[in-house]
Amino acid sequence: MKLLAPLLRPQQTETRYTTDDYVNWVNQSMGWGSFGFQGSQYPLGVNLSVPGSKSEPIEPNLQGLVAHGLKGNGVVWTCMAVRLEVFAQAQFKFQRFNEGKPGRLFGTNALAPLEVPWPGGTTGQLLARMITDVDIAGNFYGARTDDGIVRLRPDWVDIALEPLTVAGGRVGFKRVGYLYYDGGKRDGVPTVILPDEMCHFAPKPDPVASYRGMTWLTPIVREVMGDTAYARHKVAFVDNAATPNLAVSLPKEMPLTNDQFIAWVDTMKKQESQTQRGPQNAGKTLYTANGADVTVVGADMKQLDFKVVQGAGETRIAAASGVGAVIAQFSEGLQGSSLNAGNYGASRRRFGDVPMRFLWQEVCGALSPLVAVPRGSRLWYLGDIPFLQEDAMDAAEIMSRKMLTVESGIRAGYTPDSITAAVDAEDVTLLEHTGLFSVQLQPPGTETPPSTPAEEDVTNGE
Repeated sequence: MKLLAPLLRPQQTETRYTTDDYVNWVNQSMGWGSFGFQGSQYPLGVNLSVPGSKSEPIEPNLQGLVAHGLKGNGVVWTCMAVRLEVFAQAQFKFQRFNEGKPGRLFGTNALAPLEVPWPGGTTGQLLARMITDVDIAGNFYGARTDDGIVRLRPDWVDIALEPLTVAGGRVGFKRVGYLYYDGGKRDGVPTVILPDEMCHFAPKPDPVASYRGMTWLTPIVREVMGDTAYARHKVAFVDNAATPNLAVSLPKEMPLTNDQFIAWVDTMKKQESQTQRGPQNAGKTLYTANGADVTVVGADMKQLDFKVVQGAGETRIAAASGVGAVIAQFSEGLQGSSLNAGNYGASRRRFGDVPMRFLWQEVCGALSPLVAVPRGSRLWYLGDIPFLQEDAMDAAEIMSRKMLTVESGIRAGYTPDSITAAVDAEDVTLLEHTGLFSVQLQPPGTETPPSTPAEEDVTNGE
């Protein structure tokens, strides 16, 4: 890492934008405004900050997502924990290319920074840090130092850009470095890290940025807010003696002055707080007099179908994370046919084959600048991952069938190289025959067939 150098004069930095910024851009680009109805103005675009809303908004920054997402929501925490525990199982090797095709894996001392990223650290700990930052902030930044790899807080990093021009016109920006502001204060001199010295892991690109990534939490902020609100509702429901709201009305034959009515309400509230509110008062009786009528207002948990409503939100959050309700063991994922092993196996395979393999491939490219990759090779991950062991058994079965195909092809007289190519490409037109017999694999007439005893007798008789 270097201090700001005169040679590095970025024209602009790729800054972070809030959710409200995105909303404003969408509204402006679509020409959305607002309309009036019964004296009120209603926006036609998207708005996350609804006036009068009782759900707690999630601040569109790292602290907000950590506080209300990772640490403040059990569903988000569960999905992130599953992603972390599977992602951190990977190990790294180098892989050679043979005529453009990936070859065997091998290891050298150049992998040491990934095997021991910091004193006492492991590959799993490094990957755990990486996936946590990506899940929360959409980006992981790591720089190589004399002591290993240091993680840089994502919201303290800016990306330095310079314009790209074609035929004298600007067509975009190229990345020339990373600006790290220790402590997050952007009024000081940043530390500049060049692209070939930085690990920038951003698997899901932000559509309005050239290089910065986006967390999977961004599109489901409302779902997280709703799930958190439902969790608070359960607590409030218990705190209010697990009963719906009550409306108490007095008969019209009992007129009260304003002062008398206020005094009566205060008396009812005092009795309610002493005998009704709180789980310790559940089941106690509310006493009224003078013909007061008590009516239940609202619905209880069963009437709200609370489990179904909250379960649907959990499933949408799990789907956005790529984990799925079955793997996350959410209620909707453990009902009916989802309980059978085949359904779980299909969900596990989908989780391993799609989001996890994609993340492992992307992290290999992101970590490559921190290690000396041998020429003609690439940084890659070992496929021997415990979570994918059943897939390994399936792969072994597939390999066994391919070997049987190769063996039968050789017996049929095809060249070994053409059989290998045909099996690899699944194209029988690549097969080339040797012209030899299918069994003896020898040219015709190489061996004279032995004469029969009858033939010998005829010869001797002559």
